[in-house]
Amino acid sequence: MSAHLLRVLADSNDRAAWLKARADGVTATDAARLATPSSVKQVVKDKVMGNSFNGNAYTDFGRQREPEIARWVLERHGIPASGLLFHAEASKSHLATPDGLHCDEEGRILLAEIKTTNKVWKRIPRSYMRQIWWQQYVLGAERTLMVWERHQDFIVVDREPKFVWIDRDEEEIAKLVTLANEVLKDVEKYRGEFAQYSTGNTAPTHGYGNTHSTSDYTQSFYDAETYA
Repeated sequence: MSAHLLRVLADSNDRAAWLKARADGVTATDAARLATPSSVKQVVKDKVMGNSFNGNAYTDFGRQREPEIARWVLERHGIPASGLLFHAEASKSHLATPDGLHCDEEGRILLAEIKTTNKVWKRIPRSYMRQIWWQQYVLGAERTLMVWERHQDFIVVDREPKFVWIDRDEEEIAKLVTLANEVLKDVEKYRGEFAQYSTGNTAPTHGYGNTHSTSDYTQSFYDAETYA
């Protein structure tokens, strides 16, 4: 068995188990957002309080098109689709589910990332680059095939998907690992405080007294000054 398969936590075909396994870690989707102090705070807030976003017409279209694009990736580049959730060697809380994964006989890993867009890209959006670098870190991959298909009003306009190879960037990966660990530290801190306050076992920090409700404490979490 290839070494990376020993680090599988869940399969996206079992969506409930996959979502549960993702909940306590930093995923590539999270890493894509780790650009500024405010975005780090937002990721922490979403981890602690939950995120109500369940998708829209664009994400629905992307999910619809992904299997078709994945078949093209396999035929043209030999990288099969993957729905497995992996953790990094360095941390079981650093997680990624690449869209495609190929491991050769020598154990070298190539990844694929698939996107749909209604825009003409002059370069790959920075958030997608962070997502790719994070996946490379988690899987130990050196290169990722970034594949995208353009549509207009949800009608595909590209004769075939466009693609570019993205190389691993250790400097960018190091930045993401640092920010991800900050997220994990703060998530643990605020989940603990919120759980204790919700059960009435202790008074919350940040100057809140026992006379305040749980909703008051929730609002304090959203306050950037309180959070800082």
